[in-house]
Amino acid sequence: MSLSIVKSVLPAGVIEIAPRGEIDVDTAYEVREAIAEVLAKGRPGRIELNMRLVTFIDSVGISAMVAGFQTAEVSGVKLIVTEPSRFVHRQLWVTGLLGLFGAPEPYFAGAATPEVLPGA
Repeated sequence: MSLSIVKSVLPAGVIEIAPRGEIDVDTAYEVREAIAEVLAKGRPGRIELNMRLVTFIDSVGISAMVAGFQTAEVSGVKLIVTEPSRFVHRQLWVTGLLGLFGAPEPYFAGAATPEVLPGA
């Protein structure tokens, strides 16, 4: 499976980078390049890697994420992971890197948004 990456501008100067597919030895460079391209165009308030549609990530993919984090940090930009798929969440947890990327909760397709009860 190939990798596609969509970049979006969110409110408050946040740039979302949303990879879709597999991040592995053949595609990891695309994630690094997407982060570098965003930083080359300016200093966003934050970069969010939305990993909801990533079905697989290997050690090279995780290394690319860490390199992107470091590149953003040197530029004074916070990079976090949002909505990691269960697979991505597990890989980040196993490698001890979950906290580095903001300790996001895993994304569950079809999960209902928690309902806030009156008086809670």
